[in-house]
Amino acid sequence: MGTMIREIVGNKVIQTGAAAWVISQILKTILHLIVNKKIVWERLVGDGGMPSSHSATVTSVAVATGFTAGWGSPVFGVAVFMAIIVMHDARGVRRETGKQAVVINDMIELFEKMGAGNLTPEQTLKEFVGHTPMQVFAGGILGVIVALVMNM
Repeated sequence: MGTMIREIVGNKVIQTGAAAWVISQILKTILHLIVNKKIVWERLVGDGGMPSSHSATVTSVAVATGFTAGWGSPVFGVAVFMAIIVMHDARGVRRETGKQAVVINDMIELFEKMGAGNLTPEQTLKEFVGHTPMQVFAGGILGVIVALVMNM
């Protein structure tokens, strides 16, 4: 069991993905602070925003897989296509979900003003779930940079 844990913790692909995620979440929090002039700690773990931590993570994992398993390996091919799917989903489906959440939350606010009752913040829909193409692109570039730095 100890050997397995050491191997997991020492796995360069896992280390690279974790580093990319942490760096992107910190950058996202800092950029949110700069743009909105207030610190929102949820940005450290939340979805949505610039850069896309999903894109940074899966891109760094794919590149690190290329370094460790080989650029022609089947596992690198799987990692690349998984990254493409995750990035497409972050930009497409999840972004549309966020847009719908904004509209529904606006409707809920209107109903509340009409006297239909109050909802707690937990009952409203999360609006920060997807990414713009630029956020996905920035996350992808960040992921490549993190993987290059950690694996060269």
